[in-house]
Amino acid sequence: MLAGRTGPGLMKAGAAAHRQLSAHRTPFASARGNVKASVASSPVGTVSSDSSSLPADVKRVLFTAVEIKDKVAELGQQICRDYKGKKLAIIGVLNGAFVFTADLAREISRDLPDVKVDFLRASSYGAASESSGSVQVHTSSDLARWQEYHILLVEDIIDSGHTLSRLGQLLSAAGAQSVGVVALLDKKGRRRVECFPDYCGWECPNEFVVGYGLDFNESYRCLPYVAALKEEAYAGSGH
Repeated sequence: MLAGRTGPGLMKAGAAAHRQLSAHRTPFASARGNVKASVASSPVGTVSSDSSSLPADVKRVLFTAVEIKDKVAELGQQICRDYKGKKLAIIGVLNGAFVFTADLAREISRDLPDVKVDFLRASSYGAASESSGSVQVHTSSDLARWQEYHILLVEDIIDSGHTLSRLGQLLSAAGAQSVGVVALLDKKGRRRVECFPDYCGWECPNEFVVGYGLDFNESYRCLPYVAALKEEAYAGSGH
């Protein structure tokens, strides 16, 4: 799987951006049927929670801590099967994916103990609730160090797609053997750049979500679940 290098047009639509690298598809496949992990939709309100125990600005829990734990284990098993025998490095996208990356790395290391872990800092939000489209990327390591590795970017949520587009370009230019994506949540309705994850936990409803690393203005990251924020909490911030 993912034996070849992704090209500069990794995140673009069309055959050039989605050419076959081997007998398998490219990481950012354009066909939804190629997504490896089963994407489970969870309508808003299907997970009940005692509202008295929730933070004041949280509307409802969408995915519980138990559901997240089970999903991360499932994704880890799928990734291990696909990358068996390959030099794998997972790169978490800060800040939002730090919790997901840590949990996923532990799951992957059960079967692939040599997996490498690194982080990139990328942001297109700031204090706003909607992506600006201008992506700022910072890294303390030389990306060229990953030339011999298959890279799996770890995202908390795919929204507009601008961040992944930029990161895919950087890692491809650095010479990674391949670049794939695993996302906990996929908010397809807000996509601005065509891209699809190789592995995904759930399709996300059109709510502003927080918890399990996701934030609004640096708050709510430490909630053990993923929840929808009340509209009044982010009113006037651009959502």
